[in-house]
Amino acid sequence: MKKSASSTVYFASVGVARPEGSATLPAKLERMLAQFDLKHLCQGKAVPIKMHLGGNLGYSTIHPLLVRMVVNAVKASGGKPFVVEAGFGTVAAAADRGYTTETLGCPIVAAGGPYDTYVVEREIGFKQLDKARIYGTIWDAPCLINLSHVKGHGDCGYGGACKNIAMGCVDGPTRTKIHALEGGIDWNKAACVFCGRCVKACDTNAITLDKKEKNLKIFFHHCRYCRHCVAACPTKALTMRDRSGFRDFQEGMALVTKNVLGSFAPGRVLHLNVLTQITMFCDCWGITTPSLVPDIGIMGSLDMVALESACLDAIKAENLIPGTMIGKRKLAKGKHLFEQIHGKDPWVQVQALETHGLGSQRYAIKEVG
Repeated sequence: MKKSASSTVYFASVGVARPEGSATLPAKLERMLAQFDLKHLCQGKAVPIKMHLGGNLGYSTIHPLLVRMVVNAVKASGGKPFVVEAGFGTVAAAADRGYTTETLGCPIVAAGGPYDTYVVEREIGFKQLDKARIYGTIWDAPCLINLSHVKGHGDCGYGGACKNIAMGCVDGPTRTKIHALEGGIDWNKAACVFCGRCVKACDTNAITLDKKEKNLKIFFHHCRYCRHCVAACPTKALTMRDRSGFRDFQEGMALVTKNVLGSFAPGRVLHLNVLTQITMFCDCWGITTPSLVPDIGIMGSLDMVALESACLDAIKAENLIPGTMIGKRKLAKGKHLFEQIHGKDPWVQVQALETHGLGSQRYAIKEVG
């Protein structure tokens, strides 16, 4: 726990003290939600619950029962809940992971409408990210419950409440602009002899070399900025500028999040992070890999920055479960487990959020028994 705590982060542990339903996570979540003034948040209005519905063969998204507990709490507070997600296609396939109107107890709608075109454009003005097109269903809402599944992420190290907003509340072209901020390693085609040494030196398969087409691509999602490719290049065709690409990506995420949340009055957004089945990659990959660490529980706060800080603190490198990393991946240097896996410091994202006035890293944990 950080000193000089300012924001309260409620915590429902996955641990079970006795063999009865009231001691398990869903019941604890119900009691945790009772700690918040949901009547003020809802005010009898429609309440979007923003979450990621997963896809393809992924099965590690938030369990429908836990979503149902949130839906029930909103209804009990006088709100009219509905689950909302980016992309009509994703919503259409939600039943594959057990998300239906019957299981959740509320409708599931696409944030941009059936054609993903209902958007509100906002000026961002950060490098390639000139504007963000925010889905209108989110922008028009009087309040929001940001229900996120915590996991690793190749571009920012960590995906939680911020990613659920920054990537999940904007349209495809905006997400492309955010990804266009990646970079940091430059390739000089004229100096390249296409020997392939850089490909062999990369232990995360981030580099693709097409000798026939004379082209090289770096997938920065997998890049850990280890510089092995740079060192292996005999002609210095690859140069490490800096790690600005991953930092720019984090900054872009924070700026988009600030604009999305700017449409809500204070106290009208609740952030809930589910720390179960914490895997290496984002749920958007449509796959589920082994959990990196034991399940932790659920955390919630009105302060996104405090919540993200508490979640990162709870995920400890010493708790890594052996054999849960994909393929032959090995841990590299880093302050946090996710940095050791992905080469990107997740605290950069938290700092960016704090810098833009979205909360404080200082927090106090209040466990709900």
